[in-house]
Amino acid sequence: MKREDFANGAAMKRILVAGGAGFLGSHLCELLVGQGHHVTCVDNLATGSLRNVKALTGSNRFVILKQDICDPLPEGFMVDEIYNLACAASPPHYQADPVGTMMTCVVGTNNLLALAERCDARFLQASTSEVYGDPEQHPQREDYWGHVNPTGPRACYDEGKRAAETLCFDYLRAGRADVRVVRIFNTYGPRMRPDDGRIISNLVCQALSGEPLTIYGTGEQTRSFCYVSDLVRGLVQMMGAKDNPGGPVNFGNPGEFTINELAELVLKITGSTSELTLHPLPVDDPQRRRPDISRARELFGWQPEIPLVEGLRPTIDWFAGETRKGGRAVPSGAHLARETAGRLPEPVAAQRH
Repeated sequence: MKREDFANGAAMKRILVAGGAGFLGSHLCELLVGQGHHVTCVDNLATGSLRNVKALTGSNRFVILKQDICDPLPEGFMVDEIYNLACAASPPHYQADPVGTMMTCVVGTNNLLALAERCDARFLQASTSEVYGDPEQHPQREDYWGHVNPTGPRACYDEGKRAAETLCFDYLRAGRADVRVVRIFNTYGPRMRPDDGRIISNLVCQALSGEPLTIYGTGEQTRSFCYVSDLVRGLVQMMGAKDNPGGPVNFGNPGEFTINELAELVLKITGSTSELTLHPLPVDDPQRRRPDISRARELFGWQPEIPLVEGLRPTIDWFAGETRKGGRAVPSGAHLARETAGRLPEPVAAQRH
């Protein structure tokens, strides 16, 4: 079977999804199994959960392998495609074990690249908009080299992902593997962890619990939010494209919102009367973040379809359902502060915008 036949969906593919029990990975596994492929989910369950892939466990085309990608994979393991989504992506989680985060990005990615080389498998690396740091270019294009603090508390993730990209393009230039790199901007949706520590999960959980909404800085810093189904559709399109893009490709929603605008939208949808509480910005927190997705449009015809107001509703329903059925408890504002002790200073003011 030729690689082109796989790309056109002419045959079932053997696909490895590293980090497949996580938020993004579980949605990707679901899509791939639904397309008729055989999927092996490799996850150490540090931030992923078997609950995320419970619906797939009855399929004979889905296998879970509990393992860290920094450890050697079983001998004789054969795959046609590898998606590397393995790495904690939220600051409280990746800063809790910064050395582990860096090793996952470097050692783990190298292990999977070696597997891709051995199997002649196509490889997709989930990189991040964090490689741009606190950007001095806006919106961010793929040819921008970034503005990253290499020794700060976020460097284990930012620089780890940059190093992973270096490995990927070294393998590609050497002709050792067909490697594609996507830079993922803020993504949200059902199956996010309540203790994720990122802005949407924080605000939604606090609004649902009636606690003050934590706003860092003035709340005028911006982010762009992509719904999870749009994002995973883009990943599959990029993996399936016959021609290798030859460089990184941004995937995200170019709609740009201030954090204050996001907070007001969450309050409106939840019906919460929570106040907004201002805190100093964490170290190296980006002021503006918006992707230029021209390359994704030109190469794959990809663009997001679900606006923020539409995607927030099922996301909020997910968090509310987790609380009702006694799943993971929605963390309080105090719990979130404890999770990120030393990075999130005490509130300096309280006001409603």
